Amino acid sequence: MIDILSLDYEELEAFISVELKGPKFRVKQIWQWLWQKGVGSFDDMTNIAKGLRENLKSKAVLQHPEVDTVQTSKDGTIKILLRLTDGALVETVLIPMEGRYTQCLSTQVGCAMGCTFCNTGLMGFERNMTMSEILGQVLVGRAYLQKKNLNPLKNLVFMGMGEPLLNLDVLIKSLKTLNNPDGLSFVPRRITVSSVGFIKPLEILGESGLTLPAISLHAPTQELRAKIMPKAAQTDIHELLSAMDRYPLKPRERVTYEYLLLGGVNDSIGHAKQLVRLLGHRKCKVNLIAYNPGDKPVYKAPDPAQVLAFEKYLWDKEITATIRRSMGQDIKAACGQLKADRKDS
Repeated sequence: MIDILSLDYEELEAFISVELKGPKFRVKQIWQWLWQKGVGSFDDMTNIAKGLRENLKSKAVLQHPEVDTVQTSKDGTIKILLRLTDGALVETVLIPMEGRYTQCLSTQVGCAMGCTFCNTGLMGFERNMTMSEILGQVLVGRAYLQKKNLNPLKNLVFMGMGEPLLNLDVLIKSLKTLNNPDGLSFVPRRITVSSVGFIKPLEILGESGLTLPAISLHAPTQELRAKIMPKAAQTDIHELLSAMDRYPLKPRERVTYEYLLLGGVNDSIGHAKQLVRLLGHRKCKVNLIAYNPGDKPVYKAPDPAQVLAFEKYLWDKEITATIRRSMGQDIKAACGQLKADRKDS
C-alpha cells in the first residue's frame, strides 16, 4: 500500500496516471483534497469518480497522525502529542503571536545529536519521520485551530524534535510540497529550518531556495561549543560560519544564529565580546533564548538582568539581537523541552 501523503506532486501524478490508469486532470483535484482541504478519507473526495476512489482505497492509505493528548499553556501555546502509525510519539507546538500561529515541527522521532541542554536528546534517536508524518503535523495543527475557531496558521519552524538536516531528502521533499500553491501554499519566507549545522546539507538546502536556516550556535568558541554540543561541534565553528557566509541570500535577508543562554556557562559579557568577534562582520542577526530547565536540568536559567545586558552589548556593537519570548514553559513546550513522553504530557 502506498502512503499517499508521502508522495510529492510528480509522484502522485505517476501513481494516478500509471498505477491507477486515472485521467491526468484528477491529479490536481486529489492533491487539493489532500493538502488544501486536508481530508482524512478518500470517501470525502466528493468530486472524484467513485471507481477511482475505490481504486485509491485498494492501493493507498490516507492517514493523519493520531492526536494522543493536547495541552494548552496559560500563554495560549498549544502542545499536541501525536501517535504515529507504528506507535511512536512526537510533539508539535502551536505558538500564538500577533493574530496568527506559528507551528513548531518535528522531523525525527528522538534526536541523535545529544546536546546537553535538550530534553529531546535524552530520548536518543529512534528513526526519521516520513513526509506524511512531518506534514501531517501541519494538517492536524491547522484542523485543530479551525475546529477551535482560533487564529490561522501562518508560519512554520522546523525546530521540534530531531535534526532536520539528518533527514535531508525528506525535508527537501516536504519543503517543496509546502511551497506548492495548489496545496499548503507556504512561501519560503514563512518557513525556517533550524539546524546545528552540517556544511554539505546546508549547501543543498541553499541551492533549493526553499527556506532560510537558523543555525543553533549556542557558544562563541569552538571549545565551549564542544562541551555543550559535542556531536554538533564535530563541524568546526569557523568552517560552519564560512559555509553560512556563502549561503545564498536575497538583498534584505540575513542569516539567523540562535544562542541559548545557560546560566553561568555562556551568558557573561565576556562571552558576548567573543560572540561579537565571531559575528560582528557578518550579515546576520542573533536570537537569544533563555534556557528552560527540563526534567533533570544540567544547567540553570540565566539571570534576566544578565540576558538583557547580553542583548544590549550586541546592539551596542551593531549586531541585531532579539530575546525570544519563551512560550509554553508550564506545559514543557518551550525550546529544548520537547520529549514526547505521554506521562509528562
